[in-house]
Amino acid sequence: MSTDTKTLDTPQAQAAANMPLGLFVYLMLYGGMTVLAGVLAYKQVQLVPTDLAVESGIFAFLILVVISSTVTQLYGQKLATRIVWFGFVPLLISSILMQLVLGLPASVEMVEGRAEDLAAFEQVHNTVWRVWAAGPAAYIVSLLLNIWIFSKLGGAGKATTVGLMIRGAVASALSQAVDSVIFITLAFYGLFPITNLLIGQVIAKVVLSFVLVPFLITGGVKLANWLDARNN
Repeated sequence: MSTDTKTLDTPQAQAAANMPLGLFVYLMLYGGMTVLAGVLAYKQVQLVPTDLAVESGIFAFLILVVISSTVTQLYGQKLATRIVWFGFVPLLISSILMQLVLGLPASVEMVEGRAEDLAAFEQVHNTVWRVWAAGPAAYIVSLLLNIWIFSKLGGAGKATTVGLMIRGAVASALSQAVDSVIFITLAFYGLFPITNLLIGQVIAKVVLSFVLVPFLITGGVKLANWLDARNN
């Protein structure tokens, strides 16, 4: 028996081969969104025509909510909770890498020819440390709350489409309102007036939770089922 064949016979290799394809795809997407949410959060977007605003990280965070609810529905609350906790790994690694990059000297070409680009990069990422610190606190509380509410409202397993949409909307709205209060306060309090941002954030997340999230979750469940069926 070759080394490659022996490798395929290990319990770890067999478990990996038996992982549902839908779960694998969502794991990859989840890790990317945990990092991207913190980067996007640095920009606040105005809710025209009002003076209210939202931090742009909500778009990536909505995807995290959808994935956590989808995984809870199809693969169980225990696995979804474990994914949320392990979501700290890409957050931690990206934070360490960011500090490493900021500490390394820039190239001569960049210092002499693109000094403005270098200054902008360093200004944004040196300031964003509060966002990186606030993100994990809001992330862990809100996503664990989302999974818990979603599960308690109906549990994992089969459900009607309407029931799935209602559970997803309610769980998302409540958990993301909590997320907004925690994140905005920790990340931006004292830097600028946060009232409009906080109100806009809560309103936007609650509205999107009822308008968009239910359809994303039902679509996410159908996509995972389709991927799992193709992998069999």
